[in-house]
Amino acid sequence: MLKQLSIVICTYNRAPLLERTLLALRELKRIEEAEVIVVDNNSSDDTAVVVRSCIERCRGQLDIQYVLERKQGLSAARNTGIKAACSGIIAFLDDDAIPVHGWIHAILEAFEQDPRTAAVGGIVYPNFETERPSWLIKPLELPYTIVNLGSEVRPYPKKLYPVGANMAFRSTVFERFSFPEELGRKGESLTSGEESWLFDRLKKQRMLITYLPSMTVHHFISRERLTKEWIAKRYYYQGLSYAFASRTTAAKLKLVLLTCMKAVYVFGELLLSRSEGSRLLVQCRRESIRGTFSNLKFINRS
Repeated sequence: MLKQLSIVICTYNRAPLLERTLLALRELKRIEEAEVIVVDNNSSDDTAVVVRSCIERCRGQLDIQYVLERKQGLSAARNTGIKAACSGIIAFLDDDAIPVHGWIHAILEAFEQDPRTAAVGGIVYPNFETERPSWLIKPLELPYTIVNLGSEVRPYPKKLYPVGANMAFRSTVFERFSFPEELGRKGESLTSGEESWLFDRLKKQRMLITYLPSMTVHHFISRERLTKEWIAKRYYYQGLSYAFASRTTAAKLKLVLLTCMKAVYVFGELLLSRSEGSRLLVQCRRESIRGTFSNLKFINRS
C-alpha cells in the first residue's frame, strides 16, 4: 500500500521515551497509511536494540524503518529522515511526544483540502514528570514547547510558526530547502534556530503555514528541565543561536540594534517585576542578550 505520510522521529540517547512513543503510534487512526522513520543520531545507549524490538513487536501494525546518522545534530538527523522518506507529506514528531488518536487524519486532511498549504503545526500539551513549577508563567511556556493557539484553524500569526515536536510539510518544500546543519541541537547542546530559519524562508516565499488545533500531541517534560537553571541556560543558547544565524555584516548590525533595544525593554521590565515568574522571565531575557553578544564577539574574532 502506498504510504501517504512519513513520520520522522529523530532521537539521541532516549531509548525508554522513544519506545513509549513508537508503541503509542499503533493506536492512531489511519496509521496504516504512514511509514515511521527513526533516525538514530549516533546514540550511545540501547536505542538500536529498542527500535529493532519495536519493529518485531509492531510487525503488521507499524511500518518502522531504522536509520543511523552519525553526524551529530538534530538538523543533520532531520535531513537524513527527509532523504529516507517516500511520501508526499513528511511529519516530524519528537521521541518523547505522544499524538492524539486523530493526529494523522488531521495532517492528511489539511493537505488534501487546501493545495496551497506548505506546512502545518498544532497544539502541544505538556506532560510534566513532576508538578508544574509555580514560576512557569505563560511567557515561559514556548521554550518548553507548550503551544496552544486556540480552537480555530488559521494561518500562523506573523511571528509564530510550528514547533519541531509537532510539525508537517509537503515533501516538495525540501526540494528547495533543508534544515541548516550549523544550527539546532547537537548532543547535549541547547542551540536552536533551525526551525525559525526554515519557516522564515517559507514565509518569504508566501507559502501557507496553517495552525491545526486537532493536530495535537502530549510532550514529556522531564524533572531535569523543570529548574530555573535549565530555563536560563535555554535562553542563553537561544541568544547564541540568534547571533550564529546572523552571517552577514548587515545582519549582525541589525541584530546588535534589536538586542540593544531589547536590553532597554528588559531593564524597564526589571523595575516592574514583582512575582517570582516575572523576575525569572527578566533573568532569562538577560541571558538571551548575554548569549547574543558573547557569540557575536566570537564571530568577530574568527
